[in-house]
Amino acid sequence: MTAPAPAPAPSALRQGVELARKDLVLELRAGEALRVTAPFGAVALLLIPLGVGSDVPLLRQLGPGMYWVIVLLFGVLVTLRQSAVEGPAQLAVLRLCGVHPGVRLAGRAVANAVLLLAFEAVLAPVVIILYDPELTGWPWLLPVFPLVAAGLALLGTLANALAQGMAQRTALGPLLVVPLTLPLLLGATQVPQAARYGSQPALWLLMIFTLDFAVAVAIGLVARHLEESA
Repeated sequence: MTAPAPAPAPSALRQGVELARKDLVLELRAGEALRVTAPFGAVALLLIPLGVGSDVPLLRQLGPGMYWVIVLLFGVLVTLRQSAVEGPAQLAVLRLCGVHPGVRLAGRAVANAVLLLAFEAVLAPVVIILYDPELTGWPWLLPVFPLVAAGLALLGTLANALAQGMAQRTALGPLLVVPLTLPLLLGATQVPQAARYGSQPALWLLMIFTLDFAVAVAIGLVARHLEESA
């Protein structure tokens, strides 16, 4: 009697989806991103008007920029959350299962992007209520939110892989990521400005997309080397 044929290995896409789902389930149990980091981000947005005072025109001008600064600074902490840490045992199991390092990092980046989109959605009503910003050209913001979330997720995933196993991971990660988020900050703030004054918002969107694409390619190229050196 012949032995049954082994089941085919799941595709890379299926592996990435399952890894992203696993990360999201762990985050829902830990609650670091939306139950801890998001309230601190909202408090930061609340403190700025208290420091500036009741200058309504100034607050309307500051609102969009402050929103994106808070999203990027606190979003780094979302990507470096403790629930995203994998120990040697977990990495060994993934290797034995034949999961490519690039697929593992891609799944992590997808989970980070989903959490960052939720983080952006939580803070958006807060900035509208507190700052009453000018919303002319707001439809152009619809692609900005996922592009910024994807870019920050990819940068955080890469920094997390670089700092894997280091005792100062949570301190080193922001130092690696925050300087590289400047194109995201410029693009996110300039898209509505360009739409308001009749310029070309698509050029700023292209800049954000270019950064996202470049970081994604970099992760794919160095993923195996990072896993071997971890």
